[in-house]
Amino acid sequence: MHQTPRGSVGLNLSPIPQHPPSTALVATAASALSLAATPAALANGLTFTNYTTAQGLANNTVRGVYASGSNIYAATGAGLSISTNNGTSWSSYTTGNGLANNNLQGVYASGSSIYAATIDGLSISTNNGTSWSSYTTGNGLANNNVQGVYASGSSIYAATEGGLSISTNNGTSWTNYTTAQGLADNTVRGVYASGSNIYAATTSGLSISTNTGTSWSNYTTGDGLGDDVVRGVYASGSSIYAATLGGLSISTNGGSSWSNYTTGDGLGDDFVRGVYASGSSIYAATSGGLSISTDGGTSFTNYTTTSGLGSDLVRGVYADGGNIYAATTGGLSIAQQSDPTPSGVPGPLPLFGAASAFGFSRKLRRRLRAAATGSTCC
Repeated sequence: MHQTPRGSVGLNLSPIPQHPPSTALVATAASALSLAATPAALANGLTFTNYTTAQGLANNTVRGVYASGSNIYAATGAGLSISTNNGTSWSSYTTGNGLANNNLQGVYASGSSIYAATIDGLSISTNNGTSWSSYTTGNGLANNNVQGVYASGSSIYAATEGGLSISTNNGTSWTNYTTAQGLADNTVRGVYASGSNIYAATTSGLSISTNTGTSWSNYTTGDGLGDDVVRGVYASGSSIYAATLGGLSISTNGGSSWSNYTTGDGLGDDFVRGVYASGSSIYAATSGGLSISTDGGTSFTNYTTTSGLGSDLVRGVYADGGNIYAATTGGLSIAQQSDPTPSGVPGPLPLFGAASAFGFSRKLRRRLRAAATGSTCC
């Protein structure tokens, strides 16, 4: 990347030699500038800070996590814990506050709305947790045991033990999808949606609808998945990430083909319980640690208790605003991603120093200008 110098670096009135600059020196300068401007990758030495009941969590068993800005939502085995100041302090919500059950399986939030997946129904707050409404089979859910939840606008997607329940009017009414409608299995462990695409992680494969549930396509080991039991799913564009009992399965073409990643590729364990992705970074919650790839899955680095995780058994993962959140059976673990060299900002120029490089660049531009005009002096 060419960097145009700013400011004065001193006036040199000596004659300019009439021979071209060293090709090697030009290449070295270009290479140095290019390398200096390359943004740093995710730091290999991540250190996690673990939050437990000692810091205010409702329970040390965290099964799901979501974050937005300074707000963190932890689905625990004894209630929903929320921090609005990046973990400095926590408030916990239980049946005493209106939750359907204290045993949570997952959580999602959008604005002032919070969605808590419990084993006795889906609990929703539209005022940051001040009050809650709970939805069960009596309200139209397929099953009271809600394993996961996602929401977008007025649409709510609940992964239950009896099928996938979808509401398009903020919970007023529900439509249930089961094997009768084309799902691979009625036990749905996780769900994600984007536009008209819906992804359901079932115990008999990954079910995908591209028309808001009208029809479904099912993917299993026969299509390349690591295992038919899928515990979590995430998608971005044509890329789909399926957390299976036999590895992390990734498709980059909407499900047409799959690549499966296991411990042989660096995962902490083949039992993957949750997954999240952002750009070329992939985060896999495994039974043997949190596995992270920053190159689209080519390689993985696994993090365990030695890096500060509360437990090697990671149930869920999310990343937002430079932070990584791991839901473990020993607490909520948080690490900050590192990028010491911001994109487009060059670091120190090696070999000849910044001043020399700027002087060289200035002379080179003069020579190029002279060549263009036919003059011999600048």
